[in-house]
Amino acid sequence: MPNLNVAVLGSPEYAKGLGKISTASDITFYDMKQGEVTVSLVEPTKYPEKLAPLFYSTSLADVAIVVVDELGPAFGETAIMLDCVGVKKGYLVLRNYIAPEQIAPLTKGTVLEGYITVNDDPLTLRETLLSEARKLVPEEPDAKNHAGSVPVDHYFDVKGVGTVVLGCVAEGTIRKHDSVKVLPSDKQAEIRSVQKHDDDFDWAVQGDRVGFALKGVSIEDLDRGTVLTNNGAIISRRTITGRAELVKYWSKPLAVGMVVHLGHWMQFEPARIESVDVGDDWRAPMLTLSLQKDLVYIPGSKAVVTHLEGSKLRVAATITLQ
Repeated sequence: MPNLNVAVLGSPEYAKGLGKISTASDITFYDMKQGEVTVSLVEPTKYPEKLAPLFYSTSLADVAIVVVDELGPAFGETAIMLDCVGVKKGYLVLRNYIAPEQIAPLTKGTVLEGYITVNDDPLTLRETLLSEARKLVPEEPDAKNHAGSVPVDHYFDVKGVGTVVLGCVAEGTIRKHDSVKVLPSDKQAEIRSVQKHDDDFDWAVQGDRVGFALKGVSIEDLDRGTVLTNNGAIISRRTITGRAELVKYWSKPLAVGMVVHLGHWMQFEPARIESVDVGDDWRAPMLTLSLQKDLVYIPGSKAVVTHLEGSKLRVAATITLQ
């Protein structure tokens, strides 16, 4: 069952015309299914009031749909977030007589420069997404050699089933009956069952939207951002060092003592900058940050640095995690 993850941005509830609502909170999921082909749509319901939902939605996405109703700060911030997360494929829906040449200066040098402009036609867009999903044909993984990770975005207790979590497979493979670490805690859990769009499966691979029934943990042991993993390369740290790269619109150096938020997978955690080494370029500093809670990641991966006290722009940089 191939699955395509799509962030729908810029117009609240636009995804309602594309799919059927499934899970709603500060981010809202909609499902599309045609035969064995599925598309998972996610909208940042609480954005722009809160920045975290925009990060969560883009971090889950293979593809983005950006609906442009006006050329304001939210559009600019959305474009920069998509660029930092690296969502390279997408579609622009221009409304209210906005022309492509009007947005060109704002998207130049970002991933949106390569997005395709399409008509405001949900039926045609739906077929386009399903066609994209059909191109994704996952192969059944080797049962003897697999490891994977699933960041949790929702969790709840289901009567007669127990603890259930929802998430997208961020990397690798997870199988039914796997034993997984529940990071950043010291818990272990067993994957009792695997569901993809309400159908039972024995395994899930990168990009799959999944529901797991778990044995060995309760909802009190979980949080958004909890990572279920059997990948030995995953680490969990409260002090982070890495090379940052400031976005081109960020106008001042990052400074010791600043409180920022690090976004990685489904984690969006506050951190204090403990040291800054600007070297020869203040736009590419080496940072050391301390967090209140462990960040779970694979060394060498990237996180987004945000500053919620920013005025028009809250997305500051990316950082390569050591």
